[in-house]
Amino acid sequence: MVEGKKSGHAENLGSHGGRASSWLAVTVMLAGFVIGGYALTVTNWTLIWIGVGVFVVGAILALVFDIFTDVVIDSPRVGMRAEDHR
Repeated sequence: MVEGKKSGHAENLGSHGGRASSWLAVTVMLAGFVIGGYALTVTNWTLIWIGVGVFVVGAILALVFDIFTDVVIDSPRVGMRAEDHR
């Protein structure tokens, strides 16, 4: 590779890391899922509904933060046709 030039392959990789707000929404949903899962094992209905509530709050945050816009779509691989991407 010539110094100062990027290879064509490195340009198309993009970042799949996501924004901090998206990670916050996912973390809140994961916490709700864990709380609800634990509550199911000890059969504590109050804690189950708290877990469901925390998960719903995380889902609302995900909608507000529009986490699906974090998706990076890579360009098609060299040598593949569009029909091969299904």
